[in-house]
Amino acid sequence: MNIQQPTSIPFGQRLYRKLVLAKNEPANLLGVMLAALFAYLILAPVIAILTNAFIVQSGDGNRVHSAEGSMTLYYLARSLTSRMSELLLWAPLAHTISIALTTVVLAVLLGMTLAWLVNRTDMFGRKWFATALVVPFMLPTWTFALAWTTIFKNRTIGGQPGWLEAMGVHTPNWLAYGYLPIVVILVIHYTPLVLLIVGNALRRVDGQLEDCARVLGAKPDIIAKQILFPLIRPALLSSGLLIFADCIGEFAVPYILGLPVHYNTLATGLYRSLDSRQNGVAAVIAGVIMLIGIITLLIDTRMMKEARRFVTVGGKGSLTRTRALGPWRFSAAMVAGCVVTIGVAIPLLTLFFSTIMKIPGRFTWDNFTFDFWIGHNLDTIALKNGILLTPDFWHAVGNTVLIVGSASIASGILGLLVGYAVMRVNTPWLSQFLRQITFMPYLVPGIAFAAAMLSLFAVQRGPIPALYGTPILLIIALVAEKMPFASRSGIAAMTQLGKESEEAARIAGANWFTRLTKIIIPIQAGPLVTGILLPFISGIKGVSLFIILAIPVTDVLTTYSLRLIDYNYDQAANAVVLMIALIAWLGTVLIQKMTGTGLAQGLES
Repeated sequence: MNIQQPTSIPFGQRLYRKLVLAKNEPANLLGVMLAALFAYLILAPVIAILTNAFIVQSGDGNRVHSAEGSMTLYYLARSLTSRMSELLLWAPLAHTISIALTTVVLAVLLGMTLAWLVNRTDMFGRKWFATALVVPFMLPTWTFALAWTTIFKNRTIGGQPGWLEAMGVHTPNWLAYGYLPIVVILVIHYTPLVLLIVGNALRRVDGQLEDCARVLGAKPDIIAKQILFPLIRPALLSSGLLIFADCIGEFAVPYILGLPVHYNTLATGLYRSLDSRQNGVAAVIAGVIMLIGIITLLIDTRMMKEARRFVTVGGKGSLTRTRALGPWRFSAAMVAGCVVTIGVAIPLLTLFFSTIMKIPGRFTWDNFTFDFWIGHNLDTIALKNGILLTPDFWHAVGNTVLIVGSASIASGILGLLVGYAVMRVNTPWLSQFLRQITFMPYLVPGIAFAAAMLSLFAVQRGPIPALYGTPILLIIALVAEKMPFASRSGIAAMTQLGKESEEAARIAGANWFTRLTKIIIPIQAGPLVTGILLPFISGIKGVSLFIILAIPVTDVLTTYSLRLIDYNYDQAANAVVLMIALIAWLGTVLIQKMTGTGLAQGLES
C-alpha cells in the first residue's frame, strides 16, 4: 500500500498564517511597542555615547582641525596614545583594575569564611549573624566613605579636620585617602554579597556527601578541597565577577576618598571629563567602562551555564550538616561580631556623633548639639538652619520622592508588561529581544549609562526637546537603568501564571485591556509591588546617574549630600546620609515583610 507523503506548505502561506496569528494576539502589538520604547531609551543612548568618540564635538573644531560634527579619531588617539593618555585613561584604568581585583580577592575570602561559619557550623548566635552581616550591603557605599573621612580626614583639602586630627593624631594621606580606604570600604560593602551567594550554595550541598566521604576515611581538608569547594566554586566565581563589574563603575567612594589626592578611577575620570566639557574623551572612557562591564558579565553568564553541570544533591532526603566548633564556638562569634561592628556599628555611630558635634573629635558634653538637625541661625555662610529646617533639604526630599517614586512606579508597571509580552507573544525573536534589551543596562555601569543618557538627551533631537536640567530626564534615565530588575521580576511572575484565567475572561467577552487590568494586574499585585519597591530602594541611594544628570534645581538627597560635602558642611552632609540609609533600610525590611523572603532567598533565582 502506498502512503501519500504530505506536501510541504508554501512559504507564503506559512508567512500569512503567522501574520494572522500575530494579528490576533494583542501581546504582539504590546511587544512591538515595548521593543521600540526600550530601543530608544536603552540602545539609542549607548549608541549615541559611543558615536561621540568619533565625531568632532562642539567647541573642538579648532583643536581637531576639522568641522564640528565630522568624523575624527582625535579623541581615541588623545585617550589612548597621546602624552595626556596616562592621565586621562591609563592611570585611572590601572587604579580601577587594582581596586576591583583586590576587593574581589578580600571580599571572597572573608565572605566565604563567614558563609561557612553561618551555614555549616554551630557558631554562637549564627541566626542573628545571618541577618546582621547582610546590613552593610543594604547601606550606600558612600555611608562608609563619609564615616572614614569623619575619623581619618587630614588637612590636605582644608575644612574641618577628622576626629584623629582634631585630637592631635596626624593621619597620612595613604591612610586618609586613596587606594587603601577605597578597598577597605568596598570589601566591607561587598562581603555580604559573597556571604549570600556562597551561603545559598552551601545550603544546597547535601551533607550526606560529606558523611559518605568521612565514612570512607577522608580527612576534613580533603572533604573541603574535593567535595565542598568544587560544588561552591561556581558561586564563588559568580560573586567575584559581579563584585568586579560593580567596582568598575563605582563612583561615590573614589569621588569622596580619591579626588582629594588626585587618585582617579575610570568613573571619576569620566565625571571630570564631562564636567570639563571634554565629551569626546568622556565617550572613550565610557566605552572602556562599558566594554569591561559587558565582558565581565558575559563571563558570569558563561559561569552560570557551567554551574548547571554541577549537581548538588537536594530535595527529599537532603541534609545540611553543621560542624561542632567546640571551644571555638564563641571565638567564631567574636570574628563575626567584629565584622558587624566594623561594617555597621562604627560607621553609623560615627556619622551620627559627627552630626551632633560642634567641633569634630571633642567628646565633651558642651560640644554636643542638635543644631545641625534642628538648629537656627548657624554660624555658616550657606547653611543657616539644621537640615530638618532647611528648605533645600525638603526640596531634595520632594525631588527624590517625585523622581524616584515616579520612575519606580513606571519601572514596576513596564516590568510587568514586559513579562506579559515575553510570555505571551508568538514570535520568539521578539520575546528574546525584549529579554535582552531590558537586561542591557545591567551590562553598563551606572556612570557610563548616565553619560550615555546625557549624550542623547542634552540637545534636541527631532521632536524630542533637550531634557537636560529637567526632572523628566532623571525619571527616564532611572526607569531605563532599573529595567533589568523590574523586567526580571515581571518575567518571573508571568512564568508562574497560566493562560486559563485570561482565556476564561476572553470567552466571557472581556476585551484585552479589561483582561489586563481586571485579571492579570490584580493577580500579580505582589510581584508588581516588589517591582516598584526594589527600584525605589536602589534609586534612593543611587549616585552615579544623579551626579551626571542632576543640577541644583533637580537635586535629590544623594546629590544634595555630595554638594554639602563639596562645601565642607560635613555634619549636615552626614545627617542627610543617615536619612538616606534609614529610608533604604526601612524599604528593604518592607520588601522582606511583604514578600516573606530575605535577601538570601532573593538571590537564589
